[in-house]
Amino acid sequence: MGGSGTLISIYPEDLTFLFELDKRCYCNLKVVNNSEHHAAFKVKTTSPRKYFVRPNASIIQPWDSCTITITLQAQKEYPPDMQCKDKFLIQSTKVAASTDMDEIPPNTFNKEVDKVIEEMKLKVVYTVPSGSSDDSGITSLGSRSFKLGSDDLTMLKNASIEEIQTIQRLKDERDTTLQQNQQMQRELDVIRRRRSRKSDAGFSLTFAAFAGLIGVLIGLLMSLIFPPPQAAA
Repeated sequence: MGGSGTLISIYPEDLTFLFELDKRCYCNLKVVNNSEHHAAFKVKTTSPRKYFVRPNASIIQPWDSCTITITLQAQKEYPPDMQCKDKFLIQSTKVAASTDMDEIPPNTFNKEVDKVIEEMKLKVVYTVPSGSSDDSGITSLGSRSFKLGSDDLTMLKNASIEEIQTIQRLKDERDTTLQQNQQMQRELDVIRRRRSRKSDAGFSLTFAAFAGLIGVLIGLLMSLIFPPPQAAA
């Protein structure tokens, strides 16, 4: 499933849409390049007519990131039990720095012997807004995207719809906070890598300038200690 690979990382690991009838739903996906190489990626889905993906392919510079916006087209009815079987596949591979992101060669993601293609699969999760008057009641809420233990099931049997919705909202907030913390940690890692690369380059330039300055000073000192012989009159 989605997550972290050798070349790129993906956040979040699932595509979660706040599902509402007759309305478009949106979900952002962040792709982070974990390497010092240029990385090309391409997004595929099992339901291309149902989703609008931008960009569906691009190139990410070393240690950089890209945000993908996925739009779920307006739907006329709820899926059975709010379960979605749609899947997304993200392919990635190393490319030359000179590759144009607007004209990625069509054979870039072909699986060949001398080419490594990373693939990550993401599932789609539908949730309903808190306070939604869904006719399916507890059955619909019980099929939401969180796992229930035996204690949770006992509590749900004795809880009202409002209490169930409150529990779900708190769980969603908790999951969102955890995902945001993971995203911040990944971004901090990317920043640290960039600073490390820049500090290495800055040290090299400073050392070269310092060495050049020492050379000039030594030259001046030598000219003062050993002045050139004067020509005979």
